[in-house]
Amino acid sequence: MSGFGTGMIVAPIAAALYSPRWALVILVVIDLLPMIPLTIPAFRIARWREVLPIFAGLFLFFPVGLYILRNSDPVLLRWGISAAIFVCVIMLWSGWRYRGRRTNPLSLATGGVAGVLSGIASIPGPPVLVYWLASEYPAAVIRANLLVLFFLAEFVSVGNLTLAGMFERGPVLLALTATPVYFAALLVGWRLFGLASERTYRLVTYWLIVFAAALALPLWDGAFASLAQKFS
Repeated sequence: MSGFGTGMIVAPIAAALYSPRWALVILVVIDLLPMIPLTIPAFRIARWREVLPIFAGLFLFFPVGLYILRNSDPVLLRWGISAAIFVCVIMLWSGWRYRGRRTNPLSLATGGVAGVLSGIASIPGPPVLVYWLASEYPAAVIRANLLVLFFLAEFVSVGNLTLAGMFERGPVLLALTATPVYFAALLVGWRLFGLASERTYRLVTYWLIVFAAALALPLWDGAFASLAQKFS
């Protein structure tokens, strides 16, 4: 419904059940095809002059995030992911609004942070959400910007993961199995978006971020381990 990508919800769950590396592959595979029919209509609504500089930053800094993922402690990574999400929530709920000009360097920097987070866990959402949800843009424009940006980011992810040799059989098969369910959920969210007011749109987005941040905490590892055993 909010249009900011599966990663904010699925990444912490998949990382806890499997590993951060598996979580990244699962998210990239599960998002690719189902996003196409939902993103194409957004091409006409999106503000391309803002989307493209952010995408450029994401493209340049995605490999940095991927390097961190492959060379860092998984638990520390998850604490970092959770912290980034909570900072995003605090900034949004504080009522802070960016009042300055939206220049290309600022958009590029926002995309750079998003690229690092995308390379680590496929969650470019936090910095981009702060950048656009803190604006006065209508909900339809924000959603279109997010859909287009994350759709373009999928191709960056596929290319980098292919070069890194991370498309292993296990996570790919798991993602393909879950794709039909995910696509059905996307369609439901797409329908609900047309019925929601802008206030509801923003409120739902904020609560989804809080939920994702809570799930990302390693404090729940014991519960996730028990759940994984039941389904293994």
